[in-house]
Amino acid sequence: MLAGCRIKGNISDAGERVYHVPGQKYYLQTRVNWLNGERWFCSESDARAAGWRKSRV
Repeated sequence: MLAGCRIKGNISDAGERVYHVPGQKYYLQTRVNWLNGERWFCSESDARAAGWRKSRV
């Protein structure tokens, strides 16, 4: 994790780029794998600007 950046960017099995914020249902289970292109974000606006969408659950 990057210091102060708590938003997890995850790529689904279907290739969809989804981000999770603290408090969401699957936040704690979500793992960020840099080798698969997943990443951490410091703000939701950063995630959206990079083309990721917020998790629906």
